[in-house]
Amino acid sequence: MLQGSGRCHYHPDRAGLGICVECRRVICRECTTQFEGINRCARCLEQRLKVLQGPVARREWTVGNALLALTSAGVLFTGLRLLIALVER
Repeated sequence: MLQGSGRCHYHPDRAGLGICVECRRVICRECTTQFEGINRCARCLEQRLKVLQGPVARREWTVGNALLALTSAGVLFTGLRLLIALVER
């Protein structure tokens, strides 16, 4: 779709109402969302909201992390026991 065609980028069968300030695509009435007084398409609005929300909070200990820690501890413990057994011979 050509940007200057006057047709909605997402709905080529509809006339364009405005231009998204982020991606500069022509968008129709259904696709236009005003946020902070500026027209944005749904895709650009979603990206803008993600930026405003900031990074997602990290969960330090998930089930996978706990299992990995237990498995690592088991491998280390077994390795130390084998090393001690070899030294005692």
